[in-house]
Formats: sequence, structure tokens, C-alpha cells
Amino acid sequence: MKIAVIGGGSTYTPELIEGFARRADLLRVDDLVLHDIDADRLAVVGGLARRILARTGFPGRLSTTTDLAAAVDGAAAVLVQLRVGGQAARLRDETIPGRYGMLGQETTGPGGFTKALRTVPVVLDIADQVRERAEPGAWIVDFTNPVGIVTRALLDAGHRALGLCNVAIGFQRRIAAILGVPPESVLLDHAGLNHLSWIRGVTVDGVERLPDLFGAEHLPRLAREAHFPPELLVTLGAIPSYYLRYFYCTDEEIAAQRGGVHRARQVAEIEAELLRMYADESLDTKPALLERRGGAYYSEAAAALVTSLLTGDGATHYVDVRNDGTLPGLPAEAVVEVPARVDATGAHPLPVRPLEPELLGLVQAVTGYEELTIAAARAGSRTLALRAMLAHPLIRQWGPATALLDELIEANRDFLPNFAVGAGARAAVTDAG
Repeated sequence: MKIAVIGGGSTYTPELIEGFARRADLLRVDDLVLHDIDADRLAVVGGLARRILARTGFPGRLSTTTDLAAAVDGAAAVLVQLRVGGQAARLRDETIPGRYGMLGQETTGPGGFTKALRTVPVVLDIADQVRERAEPGAWIVDFTNPVGIVTRALLDAGHRALGLCNVAIGFQRRIAAILGVPPESVLLDHAGLNHLSWIRGVTVDGVERLPDLFGAEHLPRLAREAHFPPELLVTLGAIPSYYLRYFYCTDEEIAAQRGGVHRARQVAEIEAELLRMYADESLDTKPALLERRGGAYYSEAAAALVTSLLTGDGATHYVDVRNDGTLPGLPAEAVVEVPARVDATGAHPLPVRPLEPELLGLVQAVTGYEELTIAAARAGSRTLALRAMLAHPLIRQWGPATALLDELIEANRDFLPNFAVGAGARAAVTDAG
């Protein structure tokens, strides 16, 4: 069995490798392939990956390549974890919107929109290679942000794909720690879109524990972990994804950015240090610093999901999948993030309650934005791009949107050939989103 990782030069990759190593007996992978367009970075990350596998006694083979066709040839599953334009593009996504009084963030608002424009065509090109060269019925698992948009683009193009985010599994682990129970005993009523979701129920061995979490004993810690005021959680009767801070606490986040707080700068510094550490030939475990990079529990979530898809174990995962009636009020073709039972035939969403009005309205608006963004990315249409920006609750104003779009396109011209005739060829500097 062969598994390919596109964006294998990511600093996340060692964690992913450890996840596969822990499941060697279940997956029986013969061939793990790491692909990246940056050969130097791939050599550093691949070296640590080999040392990790040697330490764990992994029975299969690990190889690295800059040849996409060779990487996906005969693969049973392909994981996609890339960042088009690298951290430099992310920094532009986070800083340019501030000139227009808007939030700069890499997965939502104007920054997330620009990232989607860069990313969707690249991932679709990769998926076409998977369709042509991988095993028939091979799965594409997307961890590339914005996950919901990228996954919907893949499904719209007829690919066999699921999206994966670490937000739900991160909350599962934190809640388990707060309640003092094993993580595997915790099931979340997690529903919404990627990076726009809420936990409206927490069962432990079948017993509802959300009221306990909202009680005096646990609420202060829960609020700190969720990054929201306690009163907001109680008012909603739900635990929002921390990405909803950009909607519920917009002014605070913009003020922080005006003060020079941009995650892209922090991540770039962490990545540089991680790569220096990875180059140490005595290192054969993921360093603790990786936890500060973000993406906590990604290895656990990704390796477990691939295991379910390839072995059909029927385990529950939190995935991005076609709505198809799971959440009333959204189109069937929308991609939602919900718990699902996963086997070799795919993800089968578990029943979830309809979204409350204040949640549904926001989800509907962002769903419309996602549909328009995919269309704009594929067509290179400025008109569709403007319609998408007007649909997004964090943009929506005509005057700033028009000028902002022009600046974003110019700043990304090397990565948006569909929008600018004569622009440089599309490129992808890889890193997990």
C-alpha cells in the first residue's frame, strides 16, 4: 500500500509520520512518499522522517521526490498539505487588508479569500494527476486551507475527497482534559463549516456533559481554552471554533493587528527554527517547538482518518463533506464540517440538530461566499471575485472591496495567472495550512 504526502517539506510532516508509524500494524503501508517542489527543504524534513521511522521500527519504505507524477503513481491515498506562495504570501494576506480597515487572516475574510484564489487551481491540478495516476478509487485528504473551499472545489470537479481540520479533535482533547476523561470517550455535536463551527453538545460515554462545562467549576477554564468571554459561550449555549473570534470579536482582532500582531511573522520564525532543528542528524523525534507551530493533533486526526478510509474500520471522525441534507437550510452541494462514521466507502455524517437562527444565518452567508470564491478562482473573473467579497460578512463594503481586490491581485500576480495575462507561472511553496 502506498500513501503520498503532497507538501512533504512541511514542518508538520514529522508529526504526520509519527501518526503513521503508530498505526503501522493497522495500515500495513509499504511505501510512504513525501513530495515537495522545494528539494532542499524536502531533504531536511525527509531526513528527520526517516530517523523517526527507523526509531519506531516502521517496516515500510520512505522516499522523497520533487516529481508529482511519481509521487502519486499507484497511491491508495494522497494527503495534500501545501501553501501556495509560502509564508511571504501569508504575511501579505494578513497585512494588506489592514490598510482598508479590515481584518487580515489567512483562512477567512480578505486574506482567506486571496489564499483560496491562489490555492484552488493548484490543488485541482494535483487532483487531476491523482485521478490519472493513482490507484482507481484513491482518496484525496485535504488539509490545505481554506479546507472547506478546497474540499468543495475537489468534489465539484468529481474527485474522491474529504477535508480534514484539527479544530474538532483539538477541542475533544481539551474538553477531555477539563472533565478528566479519556479523549476517545468524548463525542462532540460539532456542526457548521470549516473554521465556522460550533460545539452544541458534549457526550461522554453517552451522557451529555455540556451543562457541566458551563457550570461554575469548568466555565472559566473552558472560556480561556476557547478564547472567548464566558458570557458569550453561555449566551450561545455552544462553544464556538476559535476562528469565530474574527466574527464575534472583530474590532479586538483588528486592533491587535494594528499593534503589529501578525501570526505569519511568528510562524515564519518558528518554522526557521524548526528546520534548523530538523537538520540535526541526532534528532529522531518531533521537537516540542512544533506544538507552537499550530495544527495540534493533526497527526492523530490525519493518520486515523486515512486508516478508516483504507481499512474500513467505521470510526467516527470530524470531516468536511457534502451536506446532502445533513444541515437543513444549506444547499445539498455545500461542504459542511460534522462528525461522520468513516469506512472504505467514505464518510457517512451522523445526525446533527438544525443550526439555531443566529448560527444558520452566518453559515448561509459564508456558504454563498465559498461558492462564489471557487467560481472566481477557476474562471479568473474579477466580477465573480467582487461578488464573493460582497457576500463575506467580514468584507461586504463596495468601496473598500474594489480597491482591496485590485491590490490583492497585484500583490499575488505571480500566483494568479487566471487574473492577470502575462503574470508569472503558478507556483507553490509548500507548508501545511
